[in-house]
Amino acid sequence: MIVMDMRPLSMVEDEGFKQMTQTFHPGYTLPSRTHFTKLMEGKYETTLSKIKSARKLTNSKIALTADAWTSVATEAYLGITCHFINDEWELTSFYLTTMLLEERHTGPNIAKWIEEALARFEIPASKVVAIVHDNGSNIVLAANILLEKHGWMSICCAGHTLQLVINHALKQTQITKTLGAARCLVEHFKRSELASSKLKTKQQQMGTPEHKLIQNVSTRWNSTFYMVTRLLEQRWPLTATLSDPTVTQSGKQYLDMKPDQWVLLEELQAFDCATVFLSGESYVTVSALPPLVRGLLKSTQVSYDTAPVQAFQAIASEETNARWSKEVTVTGDNPSRQIIAAALDPQFRKLKFLTPEERFSVQNKVQALALQSMQGSLRKHHASEKNAANFLT
Repeated sequence: MIVMDMRPLSMVEDEGFKQMTQTFHPGYTLPSRTHFTKLMEGKYETTLSKIKSARKLTNSKIALTADAWTSVATEAYLGITCHFINDEWELTSFYLTTMLLEERHTGPNIAKWIEEALARFEIPASKVVAIVHDNGSNIVLAANILLEKHGWMSICCAGHTLQLVINHALKQTQITKTLGAARCLVEHFKRSELASSKLKTKQQQMGTPEHKLIQNVSTRWNSTFYMVTRLLEQRWPLTATLSDPTVTQSGKQYLDMKPDQWVLLEELQAFDCATVFLSGESYVTVSALPPLVRGLLKSTQVSYDTAPVQAFQAIASEETNARWSKEVTVTGDNPSRQIIAAALDPQFRKLKFLTPEERFSVQNKVQALALQSMQGSLRKHHASEKNAANFLT
């Protein structure tokens, strides 16, 4: 229970928990906090051994994800996860550590902590091919240090980058006003019991799902989209409720949103679909990034008459190009690793998101890399045979 529900070990000292235990099992002596601490340490060592064994059973390369964050108690942590494809071709992930950071989280320190975590799990640096991280300057510096030292490819988290793109676009004045109006609308119904009750009545009369409105969280842009989606679903019951003079006082009809503001909210849908896809845990997303970004850029080219939507499209397109141009553009005969991954992925191997010229260039690059890999394997095989012959001699 303590592990599964992430309960504090101190709960076994709480009077209420002790009384409940005595009610279930009178006369039972509840073990001390120290006893459960030892059990937790034993559980950790057992799990550590299992992870080491699982890692040694596969020859697959490993990718890491690393994220530094601060808890509600203002304590800083570093989380590190490793990912690889097992022998059954299944994506496997192990969470290596949530490390309390008591020193300054500088780039060199973060790089050192990541290396220490790998050493604890006996993962050779040569096994790692890439590290995925957010756009924070300190962890970007750490990734660059590890790139120079071990050759690990540094990849910025696509979900975090998309968050930055959307947040920047949402700061445009007309868009800010629209989202402000949406938040005010939600807050009004959250605070007013009368309005909330009347909304439920209107939902029943109009056959609309009796869903509650959702308030957004500033640090997660897709929570804004969920707020918007729910508002769009409940648009007409909301409008009908606000038009009722028994609910909305005279002069407060401004709470309802304007038609062009409703249209703007609908434009966010493509970016939410991208966010949900990039958040998947059971599949690899790096190969999907180039076609996905091209698709987002295409969605911003749909023509709308309203100025707020046009402003959102222009900023979103500009930010997307600025942050992902290298990853989704073929320059000469040196396409990005993301495009190479797309070319190797059966879903995107035809590279329909590229121009014919770009497609030809990428296919040539993939063939060259395949030939290079085959030659490397042959050299290793011949070297192995030569060593075996020398040993027998």
